[in-house]
Amino acid sequence: MPASRSTEKLRALLQKETVVDLPAIQQALGAVSIQTAFRYLKLIPYRRSYDHNGRYYTLYEASRFDREGLWSVKGIHFSVDGSLKHTVRRLVYEASAGATHKELHQKLQLRVQNTLLDLWRKAEICREAPAGFYVYLHIEEAVRQAQLSERRKQLAVEQAHADITDAIVIEVLLTLIRYPDAPFAGVVRRLQGHSPPVTAEHVRIVLDRYNLENLGEKGGRSKR
Repeated sequence: MPASRSTEKLRALLQKETVVDLPAIQQALGAVSIQTAFRYLKLIPYRRSYDHNGRYYTLYEASRFDREGLWSVKGIHFSVDGSLKHTVRRLVYEASAGATHKELHQKLQLRVQNTLLDLWRKAEICREAPAGFYVYLHIEEAVRQAQLSERRKQLAVEQAHADITDAIVIEVLLTLIRYPDAPFAGVVRRLQGHSPPVTAEHVRIVLDRYNLENLGEKGGRSKR
């Protein structure tokens, strides 16, 4: 069978079935060998599933994939990168605050601890534990430090949400009432020395919770 005709049959199969396995491809091409099937696959844009041990194939169409470069159909998962290893590395590199195993698990819908460990051992990603758990990071120093900085900001916000009590909320609201024109920095300054401690992040949380960030125009009570 001419190569062009086989390529057309393969493309037609993937357009009709969306997702197929290798035996189906071999059969559609006339019971060809695995090597021959792969030779024809290379002639069309395709992606192999990053789960199910790479068993399934699909025709690559960029519009199918979401902003993370991922696409799922019939419980089968694909990535613009093809393999799980390349996908995990890209997601780690692109994450503004690095990525944890839990975050990657949620995105990819499968556990990737072994993949992360393999990438780390081969020095293709870095990792640090700023809060008792590993965050996986870019190998370039400048990018890695920017990711760590953003992660620490996120951790500070999470900690502030965990720490805030009704007493802190009340104290912040009372300060806002007493000094309605005070700028954000002024509110934080007036709360210094309070027990329990009230941080700038606590003030931000209260402003967000009660939609107060646009109040105090004279004093410019802006969080930014």
